[in-house]
Amino acid sequence: MALPISGSFHQKHFGKMISLNQYGWDHCFQSSQTQSDLLIGRVTSIQGFKYYIITIHGEKEAELSGKLLYEISAEELPKVGDWVTMKDYETMGYIIDVLPRKNVLSRKNPGSKTERQLLATNIDYALVVQGLDRDFNIMRLERYIVQLMACSITPIVVLNKADLVNDWNPFSSEISTLQRDCKIHFCSTYNGIGIDELFNSVLEPRKTYILIGSSGVGKSSLLNALMNNSLRAVSDVSTFNNKGKHTTTTRDLFLLPNDSIVIDTPGMREFGLTFERGHNDDELFPAIHQFAAQCRFSDCKHLHEKDCAVIAAVERGELEKQVYESYLKLVKEQRRFEMNAEDKKRLGKIAGKMSREAQENRKKYKY
Repeated sequence: MALPISGSFHQKHFGKMISLNQYGWDHCFQSSQTQSDLLIGRVTSIQGFKYYIITIHGEKEAELSGKLLYEISAEELPKVGDWVTMKDYETMGYIIDVLPRKNVLSRKNPGSKTERQLLATNIDYALVVQGLDRDFNIMRLERYIVQLMACSITPIVVLNKADLVNDWNPFSSEISTLQRDCKIHFCSTYNGIGIDELFNSVLEPRKTYILIGSSGVGKSSLLNALMNNSLRAVSDVSTFNNKGKHTTTTRDLFLLPNDSIVIDTPGMREFGLTFERGHNDDELFPAIHQFAAQCRFSDCKHLHEKDCAVIAAVERGELEKQVYESYLKLVKEQRRFEMNAEDKKRLGKIAGKMSREAQENRKKYKY
């Protein structure tokens, strides 16, 4: 029987001490200095203003301390997967601090030009789930992988609903055009194909995985199959538009029977890029990178520069045109996000300066 650790499934351990190593605590976090009277735990679920934390004493319900509530930004607030320190009282705990993060998975906040939405933290691998029905989309897959690599998370491609097709080779071949070194796993939650292999050979104990993908690809069904029960409700695909119905509405962290850790997420129809400056764009696109080194100019953008080896590879048929066009689209999108963020920061500085000048003038001419 799996041990769920989300706020919806409260657990009691009757005084038994829990090892935090079982939930992903390792040397990356052990260097963090904490007060001796504080309890360390990992955020497993956030529901409104309540946080559910797994600690050595079991699951604890907590709220934010005043320091966190009023003094830090939204991105710095605890997210699912975070390790935190907390004051533990009889009925309620209070989160005091968030320990340094190993990494963060984010996307552009839908509807916003400049804001990031932090999905989860401290993740080792991402299970990128697509369905072998109408959901399979190689360019959407490329988008997920690029953002994951930029966030220092290793992607694993999981192609669900494998029972719907007789030949899997065309899908493997299409993914190979991206020239990415990532595992591809076929499975079906309908008839159980590949579930045992995924559980026994792919998911490692004490490693944290996050399930991401569009609505209707079967993430909740996959989690249920891996946990051998029905913790998550599942919904059929909508008959109106053939798109998945949203079943999962929160991000929750679960401990599987083999001691691997899985964070489930709601379906995402938008996954805008948000990676930081400093990344080498070409390195995030290995199919482009192999030719970019041969370009005449080291800062070649692969658009219309003279002696561009990437464009030449497309013309010779050595580089898929679809892959090249996807590269241009994603880099352009990232540049736009960076420019909007920089404009917002610049306008914020101007507004701050005007506010300070106004305050000084009021003081100066005050009678």
